[in-house]
Amino acid sequence: MAHPKSKISKQRKAKRRTHYKATAPQISICKVTGEAHQMHRAYWHDGAMYYRGQVIIPAPELAED
Repeated sequence: MAHPKSKISKQRKAKRRTHYKATAPQISICKVTGEAHQMHRAYWHDGAMYYRGQVIIPAPELAED
């Protein structure tokens, strides 16, 4: 079974991983609804689900008795 020739120190390991950073999600504004949402994601607005400015799932209509 393979094993390392020498120990990798905590500092050396941390230096190698300096580029692994969390990035803030990109937010865009919908031209139709004006809602801020993540890019390339569907989002809810006023009970309806939108994606790329089009309604995917319409808002349920309330039954009036």
